[in-house]
Amino acid sequence: LSLDIVDAKLVMYKLLAQGCMNYLFPASYAWGNFSILAVGIWAVVQRDSLDAIMMFLTGLLLTVLTDIIHVCVFYPSNDYLTDVKRFSIGMAIFSLLLKPASCYFVYQMYRERGGEYAFNIGRMLKGSILYSWIMPEKERSWISYLCAYVGLIS
Repeated sequence: LSLDIVDAKLVMYKLLAQGCMNYLFPASYAWGNFSILAVGIWAVVQRDSLDAIMMFLTGLLLTVLTDIIHVCVFYPSNDYLTDVKRFSIGMAIFSLLLKPASCYFVYQMYRERGGEYAFNIGRMLKGSILYSWIMPEKERSWISYLCAYVGLIS
C-alpha cells in the first residue's frame, strides 16, 4: 500500500502543478495544497507516526473544502476563459475529484498503523452520563420521545 500512496502523491503533485500554472487561483490555493503535500510526504516517510498521518488526513479534508471555494469564487467568465485557463481549471477540478479516493487510502494507511477512529453515534442508555449531559431534566420529555422514535436510546 505504501507504493500506492507514493504514486498517488506523485499524481497529486502533477495535478497541483498543472492547476497552478496559469496563476488563475490566488497564492493560498498553491500554499495550502503544496503544504499538505509536504505533510503527506512526511507521513509516508515516517512510518511509525500516527500524528503525521492524522495531520495529513485532516489537511486533505480541509483542502477539499478550500478547493471547492477557490474554484467557485475564482472561475472566470467566458470572456476571459482561454484554453490554458480551461486546462488549468480542469486539472484543479480533477485533483479535487481524486482527493476523496486519496482520503480513503490515507485512512486505510492510518488503520494499518494501529490508529482507531471509528465514528459511531450508537445507542444511548437512559442511565448513562452522556444521556444526562445531553438532555437536561426539564427537556427530557420531548427530546427523549424524539430520540426513542429515531432509535438512539433504548
